[in-house]
Amino acid sequence: MAPRAAARLELLGFTKVFHYHAGKLDWMAAGLPTEGENAKRPRAGTVARKDVPVCALTDRVGQVRDRARALGWDAAVAVNDDHVVLGLLRSAELDKDADQPIEEAMRPGPSTFRPYVPIKEMADYMTQHKLESSPVTTSDGKLVGLLLRSDAVAQAEGCPDCVRKMI
Repeated sequence: MAPRAAARLELLGFTKVFHYHAGKLDWMAAGLPTEGENAKRPRAGTVARKDVPVCALTDRVGQVRDRARALGWDAAVAVNDDHVVLGLLRSAELDKDADQPIEEAMRPGPSTFRPYVPIKEMADYMTQHKLESSPVTTSDGKLVGLLLRSDAVAQAEGCPDCVRKMI
């Protein structure tokens, strides 16, 4: 079962929730060292910003907005106690009613990407789908960082050979 779905089921009180077990791509998704010509190319996980503000579902929008903007961010990621991504707040969500709980204001279940995805692929995808930012997670759904489209595009432009080769 997907980590986000498992986390939500656990929050709802389900006790027999089974998690996926790691494999080869999980090694790469965890940012562990790899070899070969692809190893030196920038990827989603190396470009993603690790200092993105995080919050809990029970936090209030006003608190998160003030904290995020004080740090220079216009986004925040909702996570559970295990740091599994549950939702995303971009500027529109951070501008909602200050007393609203994050769980009601966030974009639930955002698309996430693995750290090993080549940065050119990410830049193209984010541009095509007009995404300002995308969470980068491990295979078990834990937040690695938030990839900004501007960062992805800048890195991809500096690396014309940054395309995925067969693993």
